[in-house]
Amino acid sequence: MTSDQGNLLGEEAQEEEEAEAAEPFPTTEPISYFGTDFDVHGLVRRLNEGDIEVPNFNPPDQTGTELAGFQRAFVWRKYQMDRFVESLLLGYPVPGIFLVQQPDRKLLVLDGQQRLRTLQRFYAGSLEDGGEFELENVSDQFLGLTYASLDIEQRRSLDNNFIHATVIKYDPEVGGDEAIYQLFERLNASGSNLYPHEIRIALYPGLLVEFISSLNGAEPWRDLYGPRSPRLKDQEQILRFIALYTESARYKRPLKGFLNTFVKEHRNCENLDQEALRRRFLDTCETLLAGPGKNAFRPTRVVNAALVDSVMVGLARRLEDARPVDPSKLTAALDLLLVDQDFLAAIARATADEERVERRLQKATQAFSVV
Repeated sequence: MTSDQGNLLGEEAQEEEEAEAAEPFPTTEPISYFGTDFDVHGLVRRLNEGDIEVPNFNPPDQTGTELAGFQRAFVWRKYQMDRFVESLLLGYPVPGIFLVQQPDRKLLVLDGQQRLRTLQRFYAGSLEDGGEFELENVSDQFLGLTYASLDIEQRRSLDNNFIHATVIKYDPEVGGDEAIYQLFERLNASGSNLYPHEIRIALYPGLLVEFISSLNGAEPWRDLYGPRSPRLKDQEQILRFIALYTESARYKRPLKGFLNTFVKEHRNCENLDQEALRRRFLDTCETLLAGPGKNAFRPTRVVNAALVDSVMVGLARRLEDARPVDPSKLTAALDLLLVDQDFLAAIARATADEERVERRLQKATQAFSVV
């Protein structure tokens, strides 16, 4: 492979993300919303009782244990938490929050996770690491205080302060999931924004995202992909494989819209044979390891997402035939793909275009059909 080809492949991941971000938002129906004020004490009570839910941006892994549960775990530093509580104790106005009213009347937090979790921890008196939540980075009058040690006036000031909330009414018939997904994207358009799969998992929890999470822990996949992605790119890669392997004929750009629709329609694995997909996924990974090996996804130092989905789907289709695969022929077939100019163009530029998705899947399928 030439250096120019390597550069193209290395740029693919960033370019694809930028192209997806630059895509105009699809037209949706107007959403319905209203504004209301919650007292701080009432917000914490609702959080503790489950009437307000902070969305999960990472499903349980294959062992059933919870991973980083909230918006890439809790990201505020202690001084940010202290100063937020101090602002409320002083009676200062603070930024509002965005909530989604779900059909069961529970409220899902769209924006405001860090503030709400800070309040919940201050009222509980403990930090994430189990230490005592004692105010440190504040003025002398509040230094060293915990919620339990606030005097009556201070506690009343905090409890009765108000935080404004914009509540979006969720209506699957009007705007529906796509409108809420867009809100997540727009609210996170600056700063440390959420990645598409983090939003997807928050909006469509169910058996499918749990199934993908379990596949993500499989040893052959980890050997091929490498370390876990803190932003769930490895899990989105598995979703790309499942969606394109089972429904490539329905593919339409943008890619994130296609994946959103797939997860929504198969939220609890409706019409998906989990065990058959698990076997095909693992067989595909193990076959790649036996042939090209651990660098199969890395013609350069980074994982090329378009290469991964085309190689995985093409080989999975070959494995529908019970004939054994010759590892040396598989390696040679992949090497030839990586010098095929049409294939390289389809995995290096505008990789979400319908024509390029179809082309790279066809070429990989043809290349592996004879191994």
